[in-house]
Amino acid sequence: MKKLDVITIGRSSVDLYGAQAGGRLEDMASFNKYIGGSPTNMACGTARLGLKSALITRVGDEHMGRFIREELERHGVDTQGVITDKERLTALVLLGIRDQEQFPLIFYRENCADMALGEDDIDPAFIASAKAVVATGTHLSHPQTEAAVLKALRLARENGSRTALDIDYRPNLWGLSGHGDGENRFIASDKVTAKLQSSLHLFDLIVGTEEEFHIAGGTTDTVEALRNVRKVSGATLVCKRGPMGATAFEGAIPDSLDEGISGPGFPIEVFNVLGAGDGFMSGLLKGWITGEDWVTALTYANACGAFAVSRHGCTPAYPSWEELQFFLKRGVKDKALRKDPELEQIHWSTNRHRLHGGDWSTMRVFAFDHRIQLEQMADTAKAGHERIGSFKKLCLDAALSVADGQPGYGILCDSRHGREALYRAAGTGLWIGHPVEWPTSRPLTLEPEIGPDFGGLAEWPTQHVVKVLCFYHPHDTDAMKAEQEDVLKRLFAACRRNRLEMLLEIIPSKVGPVDSDTTADIIRRCYEIGIYPDWWKLEPMTSTEAWAKACAAITENDPYTRGIVVLGLDAPVEELAASFAEAARFPLVKGFAVGRTIFADAARKWLAGELTDEAAVADMVTRFDSLCRIWDDARAQARVNEPQGIPA
Repeated sequence: MKKLDVITIGRSSVDLYGAQAGGRLEDMASFNKYIGGSPTNMACGTARLGLKSALITRVGDEHMGRFIREELERHGVDTQGVITDKERLTALVLLGIRDQEQFPLIFYRENCADMALGEDDIDPAFIASAKAVVATGTHLSHPQTEAAVLKALRLARENGSRTALDIDYRPNLWGLSGHGDGENRFIASDKVTAKLQSSLHLFDLIVGTEEEFHIAGGTTDTVEALRNVRKVSGATLVCKRGPMGATAFEGAIPDSLDEGISGPGFPIEVFNVLGAGDGFMSGLLKGWITGEDWVTALTYANACGAFAVSRHGCTPAYPSWEELQFFLKRGVKDKALRKDPELEQIHWSTNRHRLHGGDWSTMRVFAFDHRIQLEQMADTAKAGHERIGSFKKLCLDAALSVADGQPGYGILCDSRHGREALYRAAGTGLWIGHPVEWPTSRPLTLEPEIGPDFGGLAEWPTQHVVKVLCFYHPHDTDAMKAEQEDVLKRLFAACRRNRLEMLLEIIPSKVGPVDSDTTADIIRRCYEIGIYPDWWKLEPMTSTEAWAKACAAITENDPYTRGIVVLGLDAPVEELAASFAEAARFPLVKGFAVGRTIFADAARKWLAGELTDEAAVADMVTRFDSLCRIWDDARAQARVNEPQGIPA
């Protein structure tokens, strides 16, 4: 049994995509950073569809090389074949969306890392572990990379693996045009045709656009080009035909392309063709490798290509398997797929873990985002507010000590007093929640740094989760509800626009009476007005009925939610233990986010000069670690009592 479904081999780059559509590349004011390169896109695209994929390439020993490796790992792509090149830089590509016909791009690939791939980088055992090996045409353009690709193909065939080629013809990467001609997709060349035809017999599947088959077949007559390819290869040929879909040919090439095998196309708006072919190939490989018939495989391919041309970026546009199945069942509602709220919600929620990473199936969160409470403590101790920032760094030290590099730990920290702690927390592996609400505000207002248009979120790292506390109650006046809901809706939209997760905290007991329906009613109202938080932060509920109703309200509306964390409300440990025991019975509750129970005593004494830094950290470590153990024990006991409901 082979452990991998597919290995792709070849280009890897960082794509810097112009954030504005409709202008010249010269006029782009900002760029979004994604991974790119056809084999890299396909490795991620197939992983999103559930295949066990791997990539063979080279990246530089620098920030962008690490970015590619980490992105691949977040996608679940095997990186055993990703080699760090100590001498060369990672390739870069600048891209833009000019209009529906023009997509300017510049390749920065002079002596780049992936073009140093050589035969020594091809491990026979690794190749033998895959059901299929996929190459692209670019790496046949240079003797050294060609030798690596040919070795991989020979090994694959010797070990009973299937082989596929995406022709992926870029004339300027074959030296046929200048650096500024990156979007040109066809220049005739007898030399390129001969080079391609010399290796076409090594493939079981060959995929290309009509122009790509023109270069492979040596003529601009598509049928004749396909016949020329057929003369040197028995592979199944799949010809991509743009809005007309794609056609597969298993045997002799007929007189008309329409006589081949085709799958249904999808009438969608063309927004961005860059990376569409890699999305198409990802869907095709899913069907081909899992043994589907060609109609089904082409349906997957056409749908994945449709997603790609309707969204910004390459890999970020590709669907998850859940999203693809939903789309094929429901169909097209809005031809601009990126503007379909239902589809975009599934796209976001089934792919966000690939953007933010981490294992958050358990959440043990030390919340020290308190502002007013710590300011009051400082005033009581006659300490300056500037000392609060130093204390928050001690809180971070305590969190890191308890986490000890393990997954499932996090912090809540503000930037008003805790900016330095937030900076230090980056890259530590902690989950990071970052509050935006003005403390105790009702109706809800936000910290001034967020700005009236929420533009301040554009400065946040994507690893920060936007946390907002809203004192909302079903019995609020219509005016109060409308004002708070407007802020929440605009904040939710800003979070998605900036690729930030959102945690919504609601505490109805602070503003009105509560019963077993109160929290569930608020949750349903949020979904009703189009707010889909990634996380919920809920106050402790000692009633099983209340927890059951709250969880049902979430799962009925968002089956892909990250989950719930339970807050502490400065409760003593004994009360928290009881609330944890109740909450832990529900799989949707992932853990806790508690603050003052952990830090309050240490803060008062430290601000008053009665505790050293070391003693304050030690005290908070003891308290945080104790709460973590209480939660873990509660969850373990819940698994014993209700083994069918609690995941291990």
